[in-house]
Amino acid sequence: MTSHPSHGEQLLKINGVELCAETFGDPAAPAIVLVAGSAASMLWWDTDLCEQIAARGRFVVRYDQRDTGRSTTYPPGQPSYSLTDLTLDLLGIQDALGIERAHVVCQSMFGGLGLIVGVDHPDRVASLTFVSTSTGADGLPPPSSDLAMAAEPDVSDRAAVVDYVVAGAKAYAGGSPYFDEPAIRALAERDVARAKNYASTLANHYAIEFDEPARGGFGDIAAPTLVVHGDHDPLLPLPHGEALRDAIPGAELLVLKGAGHDLPRAVWDDFVSALVLHTEGTRS
Repeated sequence: MTSHPSHGEQLLKINGVELCAETFGDPAAPAIVLVAGSAASMLWWDTDLCEQIAARGRFVVRYDQRDTGRSTTYPPGQPSYSLTDLTLDLLGIQDALGIERAHVVCQSMFGGLGLIVGVDHPDRVASLTFVSTSTGADGLPPPSSDLAMAAEPDVSDRAAVVDYVVAGAKAYAGGSPYFDEPAIRALAERDVARAKNYASTLANHYAIEFDEPARGGFGDIAAPTLVVHGDHDPLLPLPHGEALRDAIPGAELLVLKGAGHDLPRAVWDDFVSALVLHTEGTRS
């Protein structure tokens, strides 16, 4: 098999901030930009997963959003940006890397970013994929009562922070048989050590303004759309994914059997195959 290693991390000055991005694969191939969920740096799109996607003929981009990883941070609890600003960051990443139109994959809370880019900037989107997200409509099942979290740790105690992150990941896995605690712990250790300010990572995405598209809602998305949802998701149970599929014209739903609010390694083959099929036929 042809190797598709990382091209290395790079710091990009975009919209008055500094964002860290990493790419994999052939820059001439269709581009897939991966947007992690809240409080998650790009490391939560696992390197092996990125390389698997690249090996299937895609140019893969992952990046640290503001207040995660090596990107610009703000004081804890004081993010001076909105969801629209994060959407413009995504477009700035595309501009910096010479990507006119990207296949955008958004996870969890930042499905809202996919909504804004899909409705307000349709010329920049070749397709959309929503992973573990929701329309947020009334009447959908609430999160599981098992998701009650412990108080946030003292961020000066790195071991306690890692324990907190691992406990959260385990809860969000929803009892999945695929939860791999040693792997998640190793990831959390790297993530915490790499972050500029993990106190900001823990707090700030939950404090931003979640503005909406200027031109409509999910029903106004014209890009081909794939919805991906685990059937063990305790935060946004499967009806959230079904509602999202139903809200977007022509959208398709991939249910990941045994997955929670995450993408465990055991479901990568199904996810990658569906993503590659979904992104065929339209070049960036």
